[in-house]
Amino acid sequence: SASPSKMLDMKQVTENQSPGYSGSPNSTSAYAQQNTQQEAALKEIPQQLSSLRPILQFQVSGLIQQEKNRKHPLHGYLLQRLQQMGISDALAEEVVSYAPEAADERQSWLFLLKLLANRLQTKHDDILSQPGVIALMGPTGTGKTTTIAKLAAQAAHKFGVDQVAIITLDNYRIGAYEQIATYGKIIGCSVKQAQNSNELSDLLYQFRNKRLVLIDTAGFSQKDTRLIMQLDTMKQNTCASIKHYLVMQANCQYRVMQQTINEYRHISLQGCILTKLDECYSLGEVISVAIENKLQICYLADGQRVPEDLQPASTKFLITSAAKLYKKFGLIHNRPNIVNNAAVAV
Repeated sequence: SASPSKMLDMKQVTENQSPGYSGSPNSTSAYAQQNTQQEAALKEIPQQLSSLRPILQFQVSGLIQQEKNRKHPLHGYLLQRLQQMGISDALAEEVVSYAPEAADERQSWLFLLKLLANRLQTKHDDILSQPGVIALMGPTGTGKTTTIAKLAAQAAHKFGVDQVAIITLDNYRIGAYEQIATYGKIIGCSVKQAQNSNELSDLLYQFRNKRLVLIDTAGFSQKDTRLIMQLDTMKQNTCASIKHYLVMQANCQYRVMQQTINEYRHISLQGCILTKLDECYSLGEVISVAIENKLQICYLADGQRVPEDLQPASTKFLITSAAKLYKKFGLIHNRPNIVNNAAVAV
């Protein structure tokens, strides 16, 4: 039998080896730190899983797309060409689904271009062919004032200078009235400025016998609160029925044009005028926006000359120009090979 002193030593050793033994203060803090690290690691697991989710979705979508391309290689090739031309992903997939299986690559490509042309809506010479009051609206820098001058010059040449009048609502930009007044002096038509809806109504009544009255509005950003005030001014009752046309740059990004249409959707838009076509490297974006929003294109502006660089919109011209720009700038074999310096890249 063991002595009492030996039994006491064995009991102490057993307590030291038990899980709940705290021991010295240093061992207690180490045990607490280990628990804290385990809890932190457990909390990071949901975050890591959520961060892996988009990567897995991307991989799965890539596998699905590869399977589609394997089953329909021609459709995958045509889809890539449309996307490189600037057509939105949703519209490109919708159009490619109608591509014939038996046709070759060229026939299918021409079929898709014709399908896009059928979906695109245009109005031929809508503003100059009908009398009335026309207001051009749009963000800043889209070329509204220059387009007003082009329309006024063409209308004056067609109907006479006494049948055309211009009203400007741009009271914010420095020199805005002087610019449009200079155009009016050169053309020979009347130019007036309105500060509010009451003055606008008075001027419209004064010009009630004119065949065409053009209203130049101020250009604001989509996020500017003054845009809402101007839209409210245009929506207030006046003595004449005003037709609103949206002026957009054809060289803008897809999302910018989409947001612009959303902001001006509060008023009834009769159509759209595309400007700066001569500065475009791709027309697929503006074609996608017009088709998806069912926005009718009325005129195309492709330069600064007044009034030569303004023509009625043509579906054939837009689609043909988009295909030519893609062939010139979008194809891989036409892109310039730029040798990148690895050190500079790093």
